[in-house]
Amino acid sequence: MIEYRNVRKIFDEGTHAVEDFSLTIESRTTTVFVGSSGCGKTTLLRMVNRMVDPSAGSVLIDDVDVATKNPVELRRSIGYVMQHAGLLPHRTVLDNIAAPLVLDGMKRRRAREHAKKMLPTVGLDAEVTHKYPIQLSGGQQQRVGVARGLVADPNIMLMDEPFGAVDPIVREELQRELMRLQRELDTTVVFVTHDIDEAFALGDQVVILRTGGEIAQVGSPAEILADPVDDFVASFVGLDRAKRELTITHLNGQQVVVDADGRAAGVLAP
Repeated sequence: MIEYRNVRKIFDEGTHAVEDFSLTIESRTTTVFVGSSGCGKTTLLRMVNRMVDPSAGSVLIDDVDVATKNPVELRRSIGYVMQHAGLLPHRTVLDNIAAPLVLDGMKRRRAREHAKKMLPTVGLDAEVTHKYPIQLSGGQQQRVGVARGLVADPNIMLMDEPFGAVDPIVREELQRELMRLQRELDTTVVFVTHDIDEAFALGDQVVILRTGGEIAQVGSPAEILADPVDDFVASFVGLDRAKRELTITHLNGQQVVVDADGRAAGVLAP
């Protein structure tokens, strides 16, 4: 379990990134921080592995304050995936995935063996093993980044807009892969995005943030859609737009879901 207790963050230049934030994230669930740029979502994410230390308050993992942990050791125990994968360009795919294990003291040969086992887990073929990041597609690079984050079998995975730089089709595919991995590995995932549709697709718990890390609303996607707390949330999730107003029509024997503008949104399964 991850717990934020009255967390505050003021950066050296005087920016108030987060003001009095408190939240509990249950183990083996996916929590998504969503909001516009500058709302503090990435700052909150990075507090978990001490890439950012709070100015006040505390962050706890299983009731232990992360401030009492060595930052390097803490980061090695937590998976981390960023937007552009952050791969080492001069290292092969296999060595990129193995890097956390080598840094943690494992012999390179054994680390590579572990890394190779991660390839099918994230949907990569063995043929990419000896390629370099520049030889991969954007989607493949992100899969390598996820594999590197998972290779040390962490209980917690932090993901900072990891799919924001790939095209929509690949993005949906990666989202499905992440949901599958979370179910299979029982990992606690904290995910940052500015895309409310991505947040609703992935999150067991969605946290909509205002400027300064203020929680506008927290709940499951269904709870937020059914009962937005105010106009800000209703607008942010799109309830003031035709996209969310869905009805069912019948066409060629199928039940087709359409929005208020008559655009098809999907087909109901029989």
